[in-house]
Amino acid sequence: MGVERPPIQNSEVYVLNGRTRPAPPSPPTPCETRAISPVPDKLMTIAPSEVTGAYPVLEARLATAVHVLKTEAKALSYLARLYQTDSIARQGFNETVELIRRAMEMRGKLVIVGVGKSGHIANKLVATMNSLSIRATFLHPTEALHGDLGQIDTNDIILFITFSGRTPELLSLVPHLNPENALIVLTAHTHPSTCPIIDRRPSAILLPAPISESETTSFGISAPTTSTTIALALGDALTLAISRELRGTPATSALAPSHPGGAIGASSPPPAAKTKLAEIAVPLADIPFVGGGWGTALATHVIIAGYQSPSGWVRYCENSVAPPRRIRRLQPEDMDKLASRVRGLVVTTPEWIVVREDISVREAIAFLEAAKMESARGEATYDDDAVIATAVEGKVTGVVEIATLMAQKS
Repeated sequence: MGVERPPIQNSEVYVLNGRTRPAPPSPPTPCETRAISPVPDKLMTIAPSEVTGAYPVLEARLATAVHVLKTEAKALSYLARLYQTDSIARQGFNETVELIRRAMEMRGKLVIVGVGKSGHIANKLVATMNSLSIRATFLHPTEALHGDLGQIDTNDIILFITFSGRTPELLSLVPHLNPENALIVLTAHTHPSTCPIIDRRPSAILLPAPISESETTSFGISAPTTSTTIALALGDALTLAISRELRGTPATSALAPSHPGGAIGASSPPPAAKTKLAEIAVPLADIPFVGGGWGTALATHVIIAGYQSPSGWVRYCENSVAPPRRIRRLQPEDMDKLASRVRGLVVTTPEWIVVREDISVREAIAFLEAAKMESARGEATYDDDAVIATAVEGKVTGVVEIATLMAQKS
C-alpha cells in the first residue's frame, strides 16, 4: 500500500525553462520594538497666543468679532446715558409708557409697524409683549394701505420703528392714520424737528434710538447692525417698563402664566390654586360706573363700558351691576333701549347672593350644589350669570358670576 505524499508548499518561485533556480526568499528582518506613549486624559490647554500666532486667519476672525461686540456695547452705553440725561428722551419714554398703560386699561392694544429689519424687530417685540400679557400686534405698512388699517381700534396706540425716520412706506401711511390714535416713533433722531415722520404728524411722540457712530464708520458697510441692536434693546426696555407698570411685579411673575413650555415653564412654579372666594371675586371698587346713571343710560353705554372694563363688569348705579355674560348677550335691537328696560341686563342688590368674604371656593360650590339637590327637579337653582357677592360685616366687597365659581371645580 503506497503512502500518500501531499504536495510540498513553500515560498520558492520557479521559472519555467529557467537554467538556474532562484534563491529562496530572505528571512524576515527583525524590527526594533518601541514603547508607545499613553494618550493623556486631558488635552493640554492651548493659549490664545499659540492659536493666533500659528493661524493668522483665526486671529482676523476673532478681531472682527471683538470689534463688533465692543462697538455695539459702546452704542448701548451711549443709549443708556441718553435716557439718563436727555430731557427729550426721558419725556418721550415716560409719555410712551403712560399712553400704552392707559390703552391696556381701556382694552386697547399696541400696534407696531415696521418694514425690513425694523419689521423683524417689531415682530420680536410683539412676541415678547404678548408673553407678558401686553396686547400687541404687528402691522405691515403696505398691507395696512390695502385693508389692514381696519385692525386699528379707537383705543389703540401705534408705534413706528424706523432708523432713518423717513421710510417711504411709513410716510405714505401717516395721512391715513386716525388722529385719535397716538403715534410713537422709535428712530435714530434725537429731536422731533429733524424727523420727517414727526414733521407730518407733529403730535407724534419721539422715542430716540441713536447710535454713537455710523455703521459705515464702524464696519465699512451700512448694513443694519448697531442700529438694530439699539432698536431691539430700547424695545425690550419699553416692554419691561410697561409690564412692571401694569402688573406691579417683576417680569418673571407676568411671564410664567403665559409661558408654561420650554425652560421658562420648567423653571416657573405652578400657579397656586385659589382657595378663597374673595380671590376670584372682582373687587366692587374696581368696577367702573356706566355714564348716565339709572334711568338715563342706554344699553349702548353699558356695552361700551363693559368693553373698557378690565374685568368686563359694569356698575349701573350704586346698587346694581351688569355681569359680563349678560352684557355679551345684548342684541342689536337692544342698543337704543334704556339699560334698565333691557330684560335681564341689570342685576340689583336684592338679587345678589351674599356670602362671607372669607368663605372658601369649595364651600361656595358645595352650597350651590346643595341648593340644586334641594330643588324640586334637581335642576340648577341659579343661572350661570347669577351674581354672588362677597361681604365683610354686611358690606359688599366683590362680585363673581356663578359660572366663574363653578369653573374652579375642575
